[in-house]
Amino acid sequence: DREFRPVGGSRAIQPNFRLVSATNVNTDTALSQGKIREDLYFRINTVMLYIPPLRERPEDIPLLVEHFLNKFSTLHERDVTSVHPDAAKALREYAWPGNVRELEHVIERAVIVADGGEITRDDLMPLTRDDERTPQSRDFAIPPHYTLAEIEKLAIVQTLERTHWNKRKAASILGVYRPTLYHKLKKYNLIGQADVRSRPKKPAED
Repeated sequence: DREFRPVGGSRAIQPNFRLVSATNVNTDTALSQGKIREDLYFRINTVMLYIPPLRERPEDIPLLVEHFLNKFSTLHERDVTSVHPDAAKALREYAWPGNVRELEHVIERAVIVADGGEITRDDLMPLTRDDERTPQSRDFAIPPHYTLAEIEKLAIVQTLERTHWNKRKAASILGVYRPTLYHKLKKYNLIGQADVRSRPKKPAED
């Protein structure tokens, strides 16, 4: 009757809202196992819509990517307007265990770390990290008798080499903030080396 009286209240309230509930479990199974209360379920089960997981509707991925690309380019004030075909292929082939929410976070991160106006496959790390590793990452091995600090320095150097000394991408792959990476570069006396490697070459003089 679209009316209720709060516990302890003296007058009825007539709310004006539409209730939308969502779950990622099988409702029949949950009801039989007592994980969903029957009295609640019967009160809210007016119209039920089944939305298949993202992995079962890959045709929706380009539309969602375009939406999130526009959203986060504006939000973060980044001029990122397109997705490289290789990156688009990786997005279509990924299983998306986290569904649309995971895709949203992946695109937001890619917009933040992208160098130019296009999202590349490298910008999708760590989504593509387990799918396709570069030759440099396959060659990574810990030399015997290395200390923890030496291993960390080696990982930083090899990651910088893999990203062509792009410190923003390296920090993203290593899972640290850029200030943290700068601190470690200073700690291991890599500041000058990183600056020289990342500095564009001057054109040859006649």
